[in-house]
Amino acid sequence: MLNTGQPGRTYNIGGDSEYTNLEIALKSCEILDQLIPSEQPYSKQIIFVEDRPGHDIRYAVDSTRIQTELGWKPKVSLDEGLKFTIKWYLENKDWWGPLQKNYSVKNRLGVNK
Repeated sequence: MLNTGQPGRTYNIGGDSEYTNLEIALKSCEILDQLIPSEQPYSKQIIFVEDRPGHDIRYAVDSTRIQTELGWKPKVSLDEGLKFTIKWYLENKDWWGPLQKNYSVKNRLGVNK
């Protein structure tokens, strides 16, 4: 499949699913509720903040070209991929934990002060 693409052409990879940022956050909370139950649902920890300039309400990728020209399609649903990703982060804190010391992780960027 990779050899059939046209050099210089852009192929977006997407999951044929469109959700708002809040919907993704809620799905993530549901998965955490299953994997590491807490006294209250994780969704109770969601805090709404003022949007930064240029904030995206949702992210959507049109993967029509890669599907029609190369025959690619997603192997897992968004829910499956999200659960896999969250499990990976829970099991690999040694990898991402040190990144928390980075200035940009602790501070909200892109906000006019």
